[in-house]
Amino acid sequence: MAEHFLREIDKLKKSLLSVSAAVEESIRTSVRAFSERDAELAQQVIDNDDVIDQMEVEVEEECLKILALHQPVAIDLRFVISVLKINNDLERIADLAANIAARVIYLSAKPHMEVPNAIPKMAELVQKMLKQSLDSLIKMDVDLARKVCLDDDEIDGLHSDMYPFVETKIAAEPERTAEWIQLLGVARYLERAADHTTNIAEDVMYMVEGKIKRHKYN
Repeated sequence: MAEHFLREIDKLKKSLLSVSAAVEESIRTSVRAFSERDAELAQQVIDNDDVIDQMEVEVEEECLKILALHQPVAIDLRFVISVLKINNDLERIADLAANIAARVIYLSAKPHMEVPNAIPKMAELVQKMLKQSLDSLIKMDVDLARKVCLDDDEIDGLHSDMYPFVETKIAAEPERTAEWIQLLGVARYLERAADHTTNIAEDVMYMVEGKIKRHKYN
């Protein structure tokens, strides 16, 4: 029984890593599509979202199977619960990447518009945070997970900077209000993606330490 349980846990780890890799690629591609105004590349992200959704369902089913058949306790139980939560956050990040891609398709058909430095900075930081949160999961590295949580403050600040920028642009070009709102949406999706990477890091901290570390990282 113990050997079978360990095989199931190992399979679950591999499945979660597959979802992680797909989501990393999705957010990376959506950011690239935005920077290059590439509607075709953006469509690939949207098309691939269904694949990630199916992967998420399969991981959830594996978790529920383990809980039902093996009734794990202590760190094994924390691991399965954390995988359930991380799996959901990964799926939401993929959804946000698809949302960004949809905005890319819309904006790519419009005249060129100024993109403030806040957005590429947010995009770069979100990708770094996602990679670090997943690395912290693989390595069970609480210090790295804590760093991800602290980096979220910088994302929040960059997101806040977008509002006065967009307000100024709408005042100057009211005929392009819809486009500026879509640009603001891209920043909002990046900010929400950062929130989900923070959730992943918090779950790693819970998995390793057995304590819920929500909004307290020191």
